Amino acid sequence: MRTLAASAITLATLDEPTRLLVRLAARIAAGDEGAMRAAFAEARTIVPVVWVEELVLQSYLFSGFPRSLNAMREWRRLTGTAAPTVGEGSGPAEWRRRGESTCRLVYGEMYDRLRVNIRALHPELDEWMIVEGYGKVLSRPGLDLARRELCIVAACAASAQERQLHSHLHGALNVGVASGVVTQVIESIEDLVPEPSRAAVRLLWRRVEAGRAS
Repeated sequence: MRTLAASAITLATLDEPTRLLVRLAARIAAGDEGAMRAAFAEARTIVPVVWVEELVLQSYLFSGFPRSLNAMREWRRLTGTAAPTVGEGSGPAEWRRRGESTCRLVYGEMYDRLRVNIRALHPELDEWMIVEGYGKVLSRPGLDLARRELCIVAACAASAQERQLHSHLHGALNVGVASGVVTQVIESIEDLVPEPSRAAVRLLWRRVEAGRAS
């Protein structure tokens, strides 16, 4: 059985493939088709193909199926590559096991409170979050958890989802992303974040940094 390799990686520097990947995440979340197409073209020769495909797959969790479908259509059109003939192959029991493990990595000491809070909203949301979100999608091989979290940060910043951005800024740090890398990611997508939200994103990150340092 394949285990989650993402838990073992740390990210101490922002390399160019990762920078382009997070910019693509922001474009998928909030850009129009022309902007998304340009981001794919920029990433195509630098970012590993499997990273791009995993980003597009996880985008449905944060941007919805329409954007994810449109993004994959543009990617297939640009590259001319066919989709895999089979899926990953794990089932619900394995998704639950690795979903709980991955979610605990992302949320750290806040994990138990998160589960209580989401169950209070609706037990199905808690189930879907663990099995579908963290297990079926975010624990897939192909893209490490550190880069997945940075892509989520970019998507949430670009779409002005501040509550989820706050959680995943912490999550990026919890799974091994260096604080300086998160700062660089925020700077690298600033032009893709709507003007009213830019100051809020910077302020939120400063508060997260300060809280972790205290």
